[in-house]
Parts: sequence; C-alpha cells; structure tokens
Amino acid sequence: MSTGVRRRMGVDERRQQLIGVALELFSRRSPDEVSIDEIAAAAGISRPLVYHYFPGKLSLYEAALKRASEDLAGRFAEPQEGPLGARLLRVMRRYFDFVDEHGPGFAALMRGGPAVGSSATNALIDSVRQAAYEQILSHLDVTEAPARLELVVRSWISLAESTALIWLDGRRIPRGELEVQLVHDFAALAAVSAAYDEEMSALVKRMVQDEPTDGPFAELATRLIALAG
Repeated sequence: MSTGVRRRMGVDERRQQLIGVALELFSRRSPDEVSIDEIAAAAGISRPLVYHYFPGKLSLYEAALKRASEDLAGRFAEPQEGPLGARLLRVMRRYFDFVDEHGPGFAALMRGGPAVGSSATNALIDSVRQAAYEQILSHLDVTEAPARLELVVRSWISLAESTALIWLDGRRIPRGELEVQLVHDFAALAAVSAAYDEEMSALVKRMVQDEPTDGPFAELATRLIALAG
C-alpha cells in the first residue's frame, strides 16, 4: 500500500532527471522556445530548485546536448560484419531515427540555438562528427586516411547533416528514400575520387568486391546504367 510519500532524489539523480526532461521538451520545440518554468513544471519541482542544479538554461542545454551528442555518435557504431553498403544503410536508419525523435533540438543545434557558438557546444558537435568519421574509417578497414579519403568521408558526414535538416523542413521526401540515397551518395563520392587517385581506386574496388547484387551499391550501379541507356 502506497504511503503517498515522495522519494527524495539524490543530486546526480535529479540532474539526470532534469536533463531527460529538457531533452524531451527540446525534441518537440526549439530549445530557445522552452523556458525554465516549463522544465521545472515537467520535472515536478520549483523553478529555484532547477537553478540549484544548473546555473541557467544554457548550462542545462549544454548538459542535455552532451547526452544527445553521445547518443547520436553511438548511432554510427555498427558491427563490421557483412557488406559495407548494408552496414551504411543501417547506420543511416539509426541516424534518421535520432533526427526524427529530436527534430527541433537537432535543427536548433545545427542551425543555431541558445548554446551554439560556445566552446563547449562546438566541441560536442565536433565530437559527433569525429566519432562518425572514425567509425566510417573502421568500416573501410583504414587506420590512417589519405587526403582524398578524408575529404570523401568528412564531406559525406556534412551531406548527411544537411540532408537531415532539409528533410525536417516539411519532410517532403520519404525518409527511407533519403537513407538509401545517402548510401548511394557515399559510393558516388568515393567513385568520383577514385577516378582521380590510384589509392582511392584500389579502395573502391575493395569496397564493392563483396557487395551482393541486391545491395544498395549494386542498386546505384543499376540506376546509373539505366540513365545512360
């Protein structure tokens, strides 16, 4: 039988609760539209108590962003098993899962929000991009990327970001099509680079040698051949 007595949270537990509440609110509206009063009400505590755990909304936003950035970076982790095209497609599906779940917060971060421009925020954004970069290199079985490969991978990560932002603005293109298209974009960027560089050419040949005929890379080839016909 419940006594009706509310359990007192410890400091870290309360901080984590506030971060979770803030993330939930930021997933529905841009962070600069969410007030401390709303966060306090959603957490079931007073406004002064929020300030007891965080000096202001900026510090709470940065803490929420840190948790979100760790989640987003983790979306690029994928077992190195099976064809590369299928692996990249699974990564893109998880990436768009995050974008779908945290749309306004993701857009505010990339386009400019209350914490954008701070050194802490910029470092978190860079950490996501670097984690994605390192994961893609691991899938390519490359430890030290030559200049052209680094250009391809970092350009593709930027393309995934901009594609997600455009998709959020009205969602006019089916999400599943964009996920496949981004995998095709990676193959296309690598192929164009291979046309100019022997090292990239060898890498691309290794990329496609184990690809199945029904995989995303083969689908791209089929589409390009159809265009030329």
